[in-house]
Amino acid sequence: MSNAKIVLEQLGNGIKLLMFNRPEALNTLNTETFEALEQQVDKLTIDPSLRVLLITGAGNKAFVAGGDLSAMQNLSPEQAVEFSALGQRIFRKLEQLPCPVIALVNGFALGGGCELALACDFILASDNACFGQPEVKLGITAGAGGSQRLPRRIGQGMAMEMLLTGRMVLADEARTIGLVNHVFPQAELRTKGIEMAQKISRLSPNAVRQTKQLVHQGQQLDIESACLLERQAFGLCFANPDQREGMQAFLESRSARFSLAS
Repeated sequence: MSNAKIVLEQLGNGIKLLMFNRPEALNTLNTETFEALEQQVDKLTIDPSLRVLLITGAGNKAFVAGGDLSAMQNLSPEQAVEFSALGQRIFRKLEQLPCPVIALVNGFALGGGCELALACDFILASDNACFGQPEVKLGITAGAGGSQRLPRRIGQGMAMEMLLTGRMVLADEARTIGLVNHVFPQAELRTKGIEMAQKISRLSPNAVRQTKQLVHQGQQLDIESACLLERQAFGLCFANPDQREGMQAFLESRSARFSLAS
């Protein structure tokens, strides 16, 4: 396996898998790892062939087990703000990728690891997955978006419980509260994630990108403004070849053949 802290694997059909590659450190996050992630995300942002991105962690124990406490312990307040800003900036870039981003959580997703998963569009988990925002146990708050994205994902009450107690949530409970979409046996997680990505990759790239953007933008707007955005996006779809191909394929009872360039 590569010595790189972030490994990017091409899976074909516009699908790529980004893997955190510090299994000996449970894939924890430090400045070097963040910077390696940002380099990859910046490249992916301008990759016209990318249809779906999967994110996971190397090894069987952790997706990302949080921040690297040995590197964080002696930060000054000013340095801590800079470290938080770095994580928030990169996770926001990840969240804003045009294509769907799916987290494949295998093991611990704590602190920054949970925040990383929350910056993805949705989460698939292995049966040994474990989520948490345990920062209060360390005398700090969440620093990479957890206090904001977690309530948006699972609602304020349950998010408050997780954030204020720091307790860990196992895979089945995470599915029950809406934190993850599906739970699979650990040995099947990667395969199931690729199957999901392949299903998406066969659909209209334009419609998928537009839909992701609508959901993200609409969350911040009142319903009337959000529906206006939807009307505009709906109309723009009719200027794209995918609409003609998709509807014609349906009327002809065949599979649509969408172009990567659409």
